[in-house]
Amino acid sequence: MGLSKTERKLRIRRRIRKVSFGTEARPRLSVFRSNKEIYAQLIDDNKGVTLASASSRDKGVEATGTKSEVATSVGKAIAEKALKLGIEAVAFDRGGNLYHGRVKSLAEGAREAGLKF
Repeated sequence: MGLSKTERKLRIRRRIRKVSFGTEARPRLSVFRSNKEIYAQLIDDNKGVTLASASSRDKGVEATGTKSEVATSVGKAIAEKALKLGIEAVAFDRGGNLYHGRVKSLAEGAREAGLKF
């Protein structure tokens, strides 16, 4: 019998995490997507520290429009916070989600605001 949806996502997440590793100079941009909200974090895996975070629940993020538009604004917000910290390049961790829809919108928003990955 095949894998369930959650088991498949966990397997993909583990496979991605083997490859993407965040350092202080190039942190990992981790994306978590729930049914309603989307969250992004910049993580330094050497120290185990979150450097910056942004979500669709933050006050500074424009939370109107479609979910994809909100994800784009979250991507722009995390990119602005990263640039303030002097971070220009990140390793993208899509967290087991497909690079499509809201995850893709967040990545494109971060790229528009100046992050490189």
